[in-house]
Amino acid sequence: MPTDFDKGAYPEPPRQTPAVDKQTALPNPAVILSKLFYYSVDLPVTTFRDVVDSIRAKNTSVYYHQKFRRVPDLTECQHGDYLCYYEAEMQWRRDYKVDQEIVKIVQERMRACHQREGASYQQNCAKEIEQFNEVTKNFQSRYGDLGAYASGRKCLMKQKERMMAAQASSA
Repeated sequence: MPTDFDKGAYPEPPRQTPAVDKQTALPNPAVILSKLFYYSVDLPVTTFRDVVDSIRAKNTSVYYHQKFRRVPDLTECQHGDYLCYYEAEMQWRRDYKVDQEIVKIVQERMRACHQREGASYQQNCAKEIEQFNEVTKNFQSRYGDLGAYASGRKCLMKQKERMMAAQASSA
């Protein structure tokens, strides 16, 4: 604001807090106790916590996403390499669980669209239905008919038989 403004047009608002009227020259014991507590307890504890938090911020570990490296497939394992067989089997099981979750997510999306659209879901949810059909077809072609005791070796044999049948039909 300029220095020559009209004080009558823009009065200062009244103060909400009254001026301190000191009755005595003695210091207030509540102020002394609060400062004593602050400097003896609160400040050291807060400083220590801040130091610990800064150290923790540098060493954050994400515990809910474990990352596994990709291991060789069963076809790449040497004969008699049982550790490679085991790693390939565990990799297959992880892939199987991931594929199951993918099917569940796509199915949930399709159901949500069906619920949202109501009677005209076939017209309005055609993309979701097509995606669900494609995902289930792929899942069935890879993991279907493996039985309750599915394994990476059974899945590989199924893939080999499917490939041989495709070659026989094309010849």
